[in-house]
Amino acid sequence: MKLLLDTNALLWAALDLLDDPIDDLVLGHTSENYFSTVSLWEMVIKNGKHAQNFRVNVADLRRQILAAGFSQLDIGIEHILAVGTLPALHGDPFDRLLIAQANIEHMTLLTTDKQMAEYPGDIQLIPKPKPQLEREWEE
Repeated sequence: MKLLLDTNALLWAALDLLDDPIDDLVLGHTSENYFSTVSLWEMVIKNGKHAQNFRVNVADLRRQILAAGFSQLDIGIEHILAVGTLPALHGDPFDRLLIAQANIEHMTLLTTDKQMAEYPGDIQLIPKPKPQLEREWEE
């Protein structure tokens, strides 16, 4: 199974915050895991806007997820053109491009965004991780 993680899922995977069943799916030996350059682009823009509570060293994150065995999916013209065929359910251009990439590449997109899950294609809605303090408290 080819998995494409949306931006949030990618960050949570890097921080080891995914719930166990999803973590097992991503880290299991039966899936090929991908991240999109769309997600890196989105993080760079959020860093540039100095978004509250968002500071990510994108270069370090990329090295970390590549070392963890993820493959990088670059943006191609076919992905860009496919965005134009999507219904107007969601306004976020990064999310729409991730959906188009997953559809074109026949991947399962992992997301917590309920609006994204309404799009056609193989999109799996995953739970948002519990705050780290709660996770440590439960263990």
